Amino acid sequence: MRRIKEGRKIRTLPPYNMIIPYIMVHRHDSQNSIKTFVEVAGAESLVRKLRADGYDSIGILHVMIAAYIRALSQRPGVNRFIRGQRIWARNGIVVNLVAKTRMRLDAEDTTIKMVFTPRDTIIDVYNKFNEAYGRVAEGSEGSGDKAARIVCYIPGLLKKMAIGTLRFLDYFGMLPRAVVDASPFHGSLFITNMASLNIPPIVHHLYNFGNVPVFIAFGAKRYEIVLDDEGNASKKRVIDFVANLDERICDGYYYASAMKLFMKYFRDPEELLSPPAAVVEDIP
Repeated sequence: MRRIKEGRKIRTLPPYNMIIPYIMVHRHDSQNSIKTFVEVAGAESLVRKLRADGYDSIGILHVMIAAYIRALSQRPGVNRFIRGQRIWARNGIVVNLVAKTRMRLDAEDTTIKMVFTPRDTIIDVYNKFNEAYGRVAEGSEGSGDKAARIVCYIPGLLKKMAIGTLRFLDYFGMLPRAVVDASPFHGSLFITNMASLNIPPIVHHLYNFGNVPVFIAFGAKRYEIVLDDEGNASKKRVIDFVANLDERICDGYYYASAMKLFMKYFRDPEELLSPPAAVVEDIP
């Protein structure tokens, strides 16, 4: 049974931060939400440019993921996770999302899981996304689908015991590599695109199983009256998004700084075409 090292234990946190996971044990009682909007003109401009260059299926979702990856490259504390009431720095950046195999009411949902590095550009995001989604489009089961199908064959009471065993192994970091690699509940970010359904973003809970610390939902484009620094009003095209955050992994000031960077990179995404000048490492 091969195990995967998802990250390294952080040992230099202040005492308060190290105690918090013992006070707020579950992710559902440790989540904070932020709902806001971001201007989309810059992202749309980049999408048009890249489509003209041959990246036919690139869209706002790719810009959103690339902006988040770039923010984590500068604020790695948001890429931490809780395991066994301890705070860990994650190795790599893992993004999960749910996709329809076809845009029909009776089509099955499947989970796509993608692994990125802090130096990835929007082109890397596009290529890795297409590779992952291509496997789904060809009929291959997405991350977690095969495992879920196997568990479904287990009788009810034994199924509950099996899930309990997985929770126990997960608490101690003993899950096999294959399970972690397939699980949509393990990763840096879970993101959902409500714009594809032409509805506003939902406030989505965090999962207690696994260790995903951030869930972002974004909705359809709309117009908003925005004031500039001089107080002048103008009509801007925006998208709403909601982020649910596990507050145990870093403090609010750090989270706010990371979210501001995320929005900055989304509004002005040209620098996502190149790797970051430097990557910040998390504390030891």
